[in-house]
Amino acid sequence: MDTLTVDTRKPHLVIRPAKGWASLDLGELWHFRDVLFTLAGRDIKLRYRQTALGIAWVVLQPLLLSGIFTLVFSIFSKLPTSGVPPFLFSFAGLLGYGAFNSTVTKSSASLIGNSQLVSKVYFPRLAIPLSTAISCILDFGVSFVVVLVLMALYRYVPNERMLLMPVFLLFFLLIGSGLGLLAAAMTVRYRDVQYIVPTMVTAAQFLSPIAYELTPKVCPPWLLPWYMILNPLAALVEAFRWAVLGTGTVHWAYVGYSAGFSVVAFVFGMVMFKRMERQFADVI
Repeated sequence: MDTLTVDTRKPHLVIRPAKGWASLDLGELWHFRDVLFTLAGRDIKLRYRQTALGIAWVVLQPLLLSGIFTLVFSIFSKLPTSGVPPFLFSFAGLLGYGAFNSTVTKSSASLIGNSQLVSKVYFPRLAIPLSTAISCILDFGVSFVVVLVLMALYRYVPNERMLLMPVFLLFFLLIGSGLGLLAAAMTVRYRDVQYIVPTMVTAAQFLSPIAYELTPKVCPPWLLPWYMILNPLAALVEAFRWAVLGTGTVHWAYVGYSAGFSVVAFVFGMVMFKRMERQFADVI
């Protein structure tokens, strides 16, 4: 009689370094999507747990910044705001830029904050910084409710242009995620990066047209192309505020440039992250 042989080998997974586009392995990231959403949910629950005001900081931070911008750029410097009340003008600009700010800042420090997971558990490391972008969308939703309240107080009626707001928000998130992925990978080896990133993001905040309109007096025509090219966030801030308030100037050619830049930044960030990923467990 033939004997039935049973394969007693345990299932296993062989991990090999890949090269080229295959190294991104986005299919694996989708397979571990539960980890991605779990990390995002944990980030939302823990972020303000030990703070006195909790999630109220999501509203207070842009409100305080809008007040400072109104004081500095409108009252003291008297820069134009397209006829929009300065406080509402600044808050609408910060709404889009804040999504970029939160994404790049939080994702850049995400690997260090989850060092135990990185060194002991296998899963796509891309899930850690990308999960912060999901949690930042919730923060954006809370701030968006506030801007609707402000629009009602200032008697601004939402219009059909607001339907384009998610498109511009996506570009902000792509740039923030791309730069955040690169910064997160570099932070593992060079801890100085976690201090450099917030400084650079704050500097870009003041160099972007959040609290003022780019009139010829503010930015001369000969300087505008260089300004828009060197700061791809500028055109997105203008376009986002135009979508929310329905007023203001939009440089559509530079919006297209910013959209292309956001895609390139995101892909470049993922590629560089994956190339440095194999060293994370050794040096984190």
